[in-house]
Amino acid sequence: MTMQRNSLFRPLLLVTALFSAGAFAEEAQTLTQPVSKGLYELAYGQSSPQLYVASAGSRQETGGAVYVLNPQSLKTEQVIKEPLKPFGVAIDNTQHILYTGNTRDGSITAIDLKTHKIIAQQVVETRQRTESFRPPQIREITVDPTTHQVYATGVGAESVVWVLDGKSLKVIKTITGVGKMATGLAIDASQHALYLSNADAEWIKIDTQNNSIVKRTKLDLPGDHMLLNVSLDTAGHRAFIADFKQPQVVVIDTQTNKVLTSIKVPESLGVLFNTQRQELYVTHRKAGTVSIVDTKTYQVKRTVKTDGMPNSLALSDKGDVLYVTVKQPSSREKEATQPDTVLRITL
Repeated sequence: MTMQRNSLFRPLLLVTALFSAGAFAEEAQTLTQPVSKGLYELAYGQSSPQLYVASAGSRQETGGAVYVLNPQSLKTEQVIKEPLKPFGVAIDNTQHILYTGNTRDGSITAIDLKTHKIIAQQVVETRQRTESFRPPQIREITVDPTTHQVYATGVGAESVVWVLDGKSLKVIKTITGVGKMATGLAIDASQHALYLSNADAEWIKIDTQNNSIVKRTKLDLPGDHMLLNVSLDTAGHRAFIADFKQPQVVVIDTQTNKVLTSIKVPESLGVLFNTQRQELYVTHRKAGTVSIVDTKTYQVKRTVKTDGMPNSLALSDKGDVLYVTVKQPSSREKEATQPDTVLRITL
């Protein structure tokens, strides 16, 4: 009787062991670290491996900060205080400069990554908001690694792109006429091309040699869309565009400006292409998940559940670790009681 009972229990024990091993493996591949309230974008420093995360802090605080995290443990190694509240982040690894876009104040800040000191700050939008007028607000930032010029989108009913000198932050040019809510931008330095998407489902190409629009394409996308962030596969001549209103990521051919396909995922916010692994990472703020997509088949390989609303993405220099800022529910009426977190995913 005892032998029969043990035989009956063996399959159950095996299933339990397999389930526990699977859960342990998933847990070992991810690490979550609380950091601060008001986390937004992040960037990986390659010359001195560190993770830089922009924090606007709580609504009651004046100013914000950039948190310098250990990329392995996610422990805070230093806090770079900023007099303004940063949102967007970009890094010029060859010049060792970190740029933050201070959305509420219409300015951009440059931080020396060797000294962690602010070396320049430039107001790009001086017009004040009124009941009838809302000036463009800084959203995304990118850097041309060859010219070291900085590009920032100004999002609004009539969006703009600001072009700045990477050292002095002097405004070189303001590119107008890029459409409604032109948010995401990505640069292909080898082709002297800057790409943008907007809420009118337009795909815009800017020549970075003269900083002017050279091509504007209305994408063949029926229905209502909010095209947000963009990530490029420069070798494959593809662009991946997050759609915040439709359950998809739009894939287009950057040579023909035609829609290649749409990746079936929940409404998306952040996108990031990994050249080394031929994968795309997508944050889904509403669903509370991150998708890992095979960009050869356009199929989701893995879905990672987060502890809040996943926001922005960054990759390690080897492309083997993904970092995600995860926000906690918050509103003007009721601020989050817990800090936002950074999620580390081993790929």
